[in-house]
Amino acid sequence: MKIYLGFTVAGSRSSIEAAKNILNVLKSLGHEVLTSHLVREDAWEADRSVAHQKIFARDMNWIDQCDLFVAEVTGSSFGLGFETGYLLGATAKKTILFFERAAAQRISLLITGNTHPNCAVAPYSDLHELADLVRKHVSALGKNS
Repeated sequence: MKIYLGFTVAGSRSSIEAAKNILNVLKSLGHEVLTSHLVREDAWEADRSVAHQKIFARDMNWIDQCDLFVAEVTGSSFGLGFETGYLLGATAKKTILFFERAAAQRISLLITGNTHPNCAVAPYSDLHELADLVRKHVSALGKNS
């Protein structure tokens, strides 16, 4: 599958290790991750060196191409909110939203309370549990495609 991996790039990079963990699991399962470059330390600077309209067009193209949207949503991000809302409102694509269980009180209720039929919400306590949840959720979707 082609997967769009979303996580906070412009805001807090505190979830970068979780994003790298998700990326590694997705790649180990043989999936193509369209946004794998975003885990690089210079991702923010690299995106800012390109016209903003080109980044928007690039990312929307990847969203159109992807078979699945997977996101680590622990950090606050308008971009993640936009991507998730667009996917759930304008497409029939599946989404999986992972977040740190300990951070649930500071995460939007639009995420933690999401009951959209195309969205799975998956809280995790540590990176080991996160890896297991990624495998479980992505593998289940692969069987249903």
